[in-house]
Amino acid sequence: MFTRIVIAVLILAAPLAAAGPFDRVRTVIAEGLREENVASIAVAVGRDGKIVWEEGFGWADREKRIAATEHTMYSLASISKPVTATGLMILKHRGQLDLDRPVNDYLGDAKLMGRAGDARLATVRRVANHTSGLPLHYQFFHEDEPDRPPPMDETIRRYGNLVTPPGEKYEYSNLGYGILGYVVERLSGGAYEDFLREEVFLPLGLTRTSSGIGPRQESHHAVRYGADGLPIPFYDFDHRAASAIYSSAHDLVRFGMFHLKARLADQRQILPDSIIDEMQKPTTFGPGYGVGWNIVDRGGRRVVSHSGGMAGVVTLLSLYPEHNTAIVVLANSRTNLVSRVQEAIVEALLAPLAPRPAAGSPPAPEPLPGPLAGEWRGSVHTYAGEREIVLKFLPSGDVHARLGTQLWTLLNDARISNGYLTGRFRGDIGTGDAARRPYVLSVSLKQRGDVLNGAVTALSVPGRRAGNALTHWAELKKQ
Repeated sequence: MFTRIVIAVLILAAPLAAAGPFDRVRTVIAEGLREENVASIAVAVGRDGKIVWEEGFGWADREKRIAATEHTMYSLASISKPVTATGLMILKHRGQLDLDRPVNDYLGDAKLMGRAGDARLATVRRVANHTSGLPLHYQFFHEDEPDRPPPMDETIRRYGNLVTPPGEKYEYSNLGYGILGYVVERLSGGAYEDFLREEVFLPLGLTRTSSGIGPRQESHHAVRYGADGLPIPFYDFDHRAASAIYSSAHDLVRFGMFHLKARLADQRQILPDSIIDEMQKPTTFGPGYGVGWNIVDRGGRRVVSHSGGMAGVVTLLSLYPEHNTAIVVLANSRTNLVSRVQEAIVEALLAPLAPRPAAGSPPAPEPLPGPLAGEWRGSVHTYAGEREIVLKFLPSGDVHARLGTQLWTLLNDARISNGYLTGRFRGDIGTGDAARRPYVLSVSLKQRGDVLNGAVTALSVPGRRAGNALTHWAELKKQ
């Protein structure tokens, strides 16, 4: 109760400058903070080359009673991707990088393995638009636990497997952007963090933006809170360029305005307009994704955006090029309030968005066992060695799975959709990385002639702390 009263006081005491078109948005925020027990929200809006609103609500740090402001540094999660992409495109502009060359050309001794296709077709562009064949991947390391992120070369050796042929499938991959950050580091000759600071943050006047939280920044960042309202111990990743950027609402809207080509007077032109356009050109099938940006059409209105979400984080940066408007909403708790606030801001400034089209019915799953009937036997390849895997497709439609000499178990939720067999089962994949969290094994396998191959992912069971998704290549043959 005390927290809710103080939040209300903070909101009522907020600057009068935010009055006017954003009154209803402030009401949405106030009600959402109370109803959902959200720690804080920070917003910023840029339009026609000016910041027209920026403000924080609630607590950046409940325990220390530090109020959130527009200058509080929030963990951005996947909004790190367009930031990393901006650094990448600076190198392209300087002639140091070709988006259509194999990403392996820019790596060291550790290379991507073309398990399901030719690794030479995994270009930088395909890594950037999530069609390279790299799989689902995330791995978190909490400060109060003994393990620390390995060097990127080691992460590539363990998980840099193309589990689908490059260009075949869109698969959102944090690992891909972690690798792109490593490319930035190798080509620039210095640390990724230093390159972003010198070539992106300082030229754009982003003084409350950094990769991770460094010395003297501890008091300026928003603590990440769990669903129980308690702080989550600080965590890091083995894909930092995909997830580790911190920024304030003030700084992030400035970043967005630069990508609208509406840069402020104190910002340098670090990229020409033609490269900004190239970043915002969708080059994927299915979801529109360019170089670091999602691109969609909402009721005739083009929206260039990226969101972020992980333990204690929900973030959204949306650009409306035809309206020269950038909107930032940041939270340090998991909540649906961020999207509601963004929609309220759009309604206040641009008139309501057309309703999102209803999701079409998913393709009807193909009946099991179908063409997979019988027994398939092969291996899951891990950095700790190969593990035998056997799948039995029974006439009843059930699928039984076994790893090594472990007990047979049911492949739960087994189905074939869009040509891929998916499902989950219990098993021990035998790696130290996977053992750091309780997990199940998730499969995504496609029949290609007489083989069934693709991904087996050690997927952490949901818990209070951020879990992991560690994907391994698997291939089986019909017996």
